Amino acid sequence: MSAVDTTEREELAELLAASSRQDQRAFAELYRRTSSRLFGVCMRMLRDRAEAEEVLQEVFTSVWRRADTFDPGKASATTWLVTMARNRSIDRLRQHRESALDDSMMLDLEDEGPSPAASAESSQERQRLEQCLDGLEPQQKSAIREAFFSGATYNDLAARCRVPLGTMKSWIRRSLIRLRICLEQ
Repeated sequence: MSAVDTTEREELAELLAASSRQDQRAFAELYRRTSSRLFGVCMRMLRDRAEAEEVLQEVFTSVWRRADTFDPGKASATTWLVTMARNRSIDRLRQHRESALDDSMMLDLEDEGPSPAASAESSQERQRLEQCLDGLEPQQKSAIREAFFSGATYNDLAARCRVPLGTMKSWIRRSLIRLRICLEQ
């Protein structure tokens, strides 16, 4: 390593140390001396100028907030900065990949809802069922609705209607027989 490289390495480490103490001049100088190199890293990875500019801004925002985590014993300032730019670029690429997957996956998903024809048929069946239910006695109609549409048990229904359990079971059984006959016509 030449003396110039060593001097530059030490100066960048000092600029990072001063930036960690919120020294705005040191931070501005650090930006001036390293931003073009970091922008190049972002551009090579992202291949989009606007994206690279955004990521570079995010990198320097992180540098301003996290400069105190830089350890010159582990890596040079340049290595630390390039690693930050690379990691942010990778994060951005992952974001785009996940977004793209979400959009394409949405196109491949089948609509699990009924088709228009099935909806029309279902609607007709429902109308027919409503007509058949209207043919039942009011108490039996209410018991059937609660049992099948609300999930009420025989015991619940018998208690609500104040009838013996056996009576409720008979109402439900006879009502279901009448509904089946009506629906089969």
